[in-house]
Amino acid sequence: MRTDARRRHDPQVRGFASDNYAGVHPEVLAAIALANGGHQIAYGEDDYTGHLQQIMHSHFGPTAEAFPVFNGTGANVVSLQAMTDRWGAVICAESAHINVDEGGAPERVGGLKLLTVPTPDGKLTPELIDRQAYGWDDEHRAMPQVVSITQNTELGTVYTPDEIRAICEHAHERGMKVHLDGARIANAAASLNVPMRAFTSEAGVDVLSFGGTKNGALFGEAVVVLNPDAVRAMKHLRKLSMQLASKMRFVSVQLEALLAGDLWLRNAQHSNTMAQRLAEGVRSVDGVEILHPVQANAVFARLPHDVSERLQKRFRFYFWDEPAGDVRWMCAFDTTEDDVDAFVLALKEEMAK
Repeated sequence: MRTDARRRHDPQVRGFASDNYAGVHPEVLAAIALANGGHQIAYGEDDYTGHLQQIMHSHFGPTAEAFPVFNGTGANVVSLQAMTDRWGAVICAESAHINVDEGGAPERVGGLKLLTVPTPDGKLTPELIDRQAYGWDDEHRAMPQVVSITQNTELGTVYTPDEIRAICEHAHERGMKVHLDGARIANAAASLNVPMRAFTSEAGVDVLSFGGTKNGALFGEAVVVLNPDAVRAMKHLRKLSMQLASKMRFVSVQLEALLAGDLWLRNAQHSNTMAQRLAEGVRSVDGVEILHPVQANAVFARLPHDVSERLQKRFRFYFWDEPAGDVRWMCAFDTTEDDVDAFVLALKEEMAK
């Protein structure tokens, strides 16, 4: 076989900007190759997507139904569209990905209103939800119909199952549904050392955006409907939102590779462990402050702006709040101990200048 493609990057280079920077786990690549060859029915009627439903049942219960999509924003938009009326609104944390990092897609594409709440740690509570949970009969206000939470949060914090159960009970009592953005759901489960169902289906979550890309997949997430009564017209909304893959087997087989065994958990445990190693390494550095509990695979820190700028020339990472000097360092399934130690050493060197 002849190909003109050639490697155009150094595979030894690592950064701490995002777990999306990582490549594809070898076991996922092998699964994609296994699914190749021959013809399979398109648009989700293939054998791999069918088998994925059984795997989702094992993780989330017999009512779970998975709708594979291309990406996380697509999963969130399709989920929220299916859970709301045209006049509906979604309550979320001010720092939520759907509010900050999706280019306005939930509002522009989904046609819904986001009602945001400031939170100190990225986590909603029943009390915080009530700041926006009112005015259902007021025609001048978008109607709160869904509470959307993120597990783990954009600030790297993790909800306990009891915290999510309290949110679900509170929302349901007020006639609202609950959506969980699980872009890093595996990291949360690894941190809590509980099955994913413990803080989703068993806690009362209605719809889940299940993340695969950040945990070793090439691409592909899934909307997992846990409560069939919470949605409508899912397959139609997935199509009109441009999230229906024709060759869906190649999305589904990646999720199968992660979820059929323990690959999802191994990858998450490793990235979490690397984040803990990173946090331990930087805690001893004078002038560096860790901002939030390190509960998953993210470390948020504050350090002098000029130090961050110099350090960014050696390792890629992002400012989280540039005026304040806050940065975010992410670990991935392929981050190594040597990567972390080299970064900590570079940080110490730059701080010493």
